[in-house]
Amino acid sequence: MSMRSRYRSVRGISTVVALLAIGAVGCSDVSDAVDSAKDGAKKVARQRSVFSLAIGDCYNPNNKGEGTEVLVEIVPCAEAHTGQVVGDFKIDEGTKYPGDDAISAIADERCPAEAEKLAPDTWALPKGVAVFYYTPTQESWATGDRAVTCTYTKESGTFTGELNARSFKAEQTAYLKGSNAVYEALWVNQPAKDTVEADLPGYKAQAKAVAAALDAHLKGLKGIEGAEVGKLREQLTKTAGQWKTAANAADADAFYIAYDPAFTGIDPNKTVAARKELGLATTVPADDAEVWAG
Repeated sequence: MSMRSRYRSVRGISTVVALLAIGAVGCSDVSDAVDSAKDGAKKVARQRSVFSLAIGDCYNPNNKGEGTEVLVEIVPCAEAHTGQVVGDFKIDEGTKYPGDDAISAIADERCPAEAEKLAPDTWALPKGVAVFYYTPTQESWATGDRAVTCTYTKESGTFTGELNARSFKAEQTAYLKGSNAVYEALWVNQPAKDTVEADLPGYKAQAKAVAAALDAHLKGLKGIEGAEVGKLREQLTKTAGQWKTAANAADADAFYIAYDPAFTGIDPNKTVAARKELGLATTVPADDAEVWAG
């Protein structure tokens, strides 16, 4: 899964006044200038400190891409927006700033789980929407800031509508919980090294984590009826065994032999029929489709 972070800042509040001029340049007549000024004034009126973001807020960042964020524009969710706050939590790491990498690692691990509480069927999200988060800076940490704000954000363009937690049946919830955990285990434990030879222990640890997640997923699938779910359960049982073989590989060559069918075995395309049977979204997210297509 693709993760991005933004950083809060305790400086620069006065920069909001610059927004008053948005759109004023290039107006061809007075009417255009007035309309542009009104739009700019509305944008300014909607500015809120990034520290005040709350779950459910829909917003547009003033900065594009990663970096320090001071203010965001809060908008009605029915209007076009870049992101929606879907969860938050506080970091309990003592008094010393743990560092950017350590904070990002915590957010990488916890924000997907927070986001899935609101929208557990990630396949049903608008195209291009992914988990994003705001984290403390070293400067804000010194003032007592420990909060991480998790969002679903569209990296390019905007989306409309509020992402609400819909009611799921017990079998749908069981499926989504297990399935999400499998892919989370895969990506959270992805080694930094590009090759197995460079980090065999790391890749074996990843395989062990995926195998454990598959075992838990299979346990949850046992009580779900349906022909397609049954076929998926049978296929994933075999796949779990392949991940376990990879986790116990004696060397890189043995790992590769087990990994290829293991990775193919969790191709999201193989779950579409079971998802359809369960009444869940059936369009594989573009990022996932690209990974398994390659």
